[in-house]
Amino acid sequence: MKLHTLKPAAGATKTRKRIGRGQGSTRGGTSTKGHKGAQSRSGYKFRPWFEGGQMPLQRRIPKFGFKNRNRVEYKVVNLDTLQVLAEANKGKEIDHQLLADNGIISNTRQLVKVLGRGELKAKVDVKVNKFSQSAKEAIESAGGTAAEV
Repeated sequence: MKLHTLKPAAGATKTRKRIGRGQGSTRGGTSTKGHKGAQSRSGYKFRPWFEGGQMPLQRRIPKFGFKNRNRVEYKVVNLDTLQVLAEANKGKEIDHQLLADNGIISNTRQLVKVLGRGELKAKVDVKVNKFSQSAKEAIESAGGTAAEV
């Protein structure tokens, strides 16, 4: 075997379609582009959402919904989570730093609201952004304080 005798396997390669090379090429005249119209011209670029003049999908489907730009999003923490934290930290004050250290919130700037699901038996001081009425009552009935920061 010599390098000059090497060839790809039979059927492994295809000859490319040479268009626009005259009548003898079997693709003369219109060069496989059909007759007239935008698609036969140079510089034609189709839009992926174009449906041949049919009313496009993004205009057929009705619009709905509303996104409030002024929405304030809070990370929700429930009383049962605070109870677990209080047991782990032995009555320490619960604030943004402690919640972030335990992986409940992603960073200390995140807004936190305490909701009233679960039970809180530990006496803890909680300092976060907001409280639901039931959560505030539960924290204060357990002997702790609920302060909004």
